[in-house]
Amino acid sequence: MKTTEGWNLYEKAKKLIPGGTQLLSKRPELFAPGLWPPYAVDAKGCTIRDLDGNSFIDMTTMGIGTCLLGYADPAVNETVINAVRRGSMSSLNFPEEVELAELLLELNPWAQMTRFARTGGEALAVAVRIARACSGRVGIAFCGYHGWHDWYLAANLMSTGTLEKHLLPGLEPKGVPPQLAGTVFPFHYNNISELDEIISSQGKTLGVIILEPLRYNEPKDDFLLEVKKKAETAGAVLVFDEVTSGWRHTLGGAHRLFGVTPDIAVYAKALGNGYPCAAIVGREEIMKTAQSTFISSTYWTERVGFAAGCTVLKEFKRRNVPQLLRNAGEAVQAVWRKCAGESGIPITI
Repeated sequence: MKTTEGWNLYEKAKKLIPGGTQLLSKRPELFAPGLWPPYAVDAKGCTIRDLDGNSFIDMTTMGIGTCLLGYADPAVNETVINAVRRGSMSSLNFPEEVELAELLLELNPWAQMTRFARTGGEALAVAVRIARACSGRVGIAFCGYHGWHDWYLAANLMSTGTLEKHLLPGLEPKGVPPQLAGTVFPFHYNNISELDEIISSQGKTLGVIILEPLRYNEPKDDFLLEVKKKAETAGAVLVFDEVTSGWRHTLGGAHRLFGVTPDIAVYAKALGNGYPCAAIVGREEIMKTAQSTFISSTYWTERVGFAAGCTVLKEFKRRNVPQLLRNAGEAVQAVWRKCAGESGIPITI
């Protein structure tokens, strides 16, 4: 296998683009320096063809978790192509925006209102802004990974190791205003006592509790329910980050799987199946606060994201995607167990 053309272009890219890529998780040095294919020419289904003509079956993350329906899904592409032909930007709004809001609220009957963005980190920044505006407080308790924005990286202002056990270690807070130090406080999944300590120490300054309801481990001892109770007692807005977990285990997100509803849920990644689309879904009394703080962006109104999202949600339901994923995951795990057993290798899955 040769990757000469790809790596030549990547070396050029590093001279033109800081870091060489827009996404840390796509830097080829993280996988196999000099060998990992940096660029794709085609991506369809689960097959990728790179710049050097090699073909691969993608056994990694399917576009960093964006393409649960596979790359270039025909149904989604047809919808997007039609939207582009009719015009994806206008001085007026597009009706697909309302349709997508209705589809999301059908899946989340506890919620009444929706705002949209285009990326997960961006949508989470919107959610945090709304939650802070509603609570009137600055402090945030968080668990998990929530993007690149100042409010999150501020956790590393006090100690560069604060985020070590929240997916990505070594994140530098350079450029984040030092005045944000002491506004964000981490707690770990299934450790309710850490959240208790934050609530006790921060008192009336804590306005937001945000966490990923599911990533690598399932909640123990009613962890999610206990977090919700703590949020209610503390007067903090509870935000569930479903950017990664949404749609994989059940339609609407992991919180539906465990029967615990937040004040706000945030979706992105797979919602557009490769086309930029993110949503902030929440209870009316909290979401309406968005009217009293400036949250606005031109490209949040473009048509492609809304059109793609509508078709994606319909296809998720029609194909029962969570069950397909579960079947595939269990099949792969069975192979791992069989091979490990035959080889005498101890394995934990």
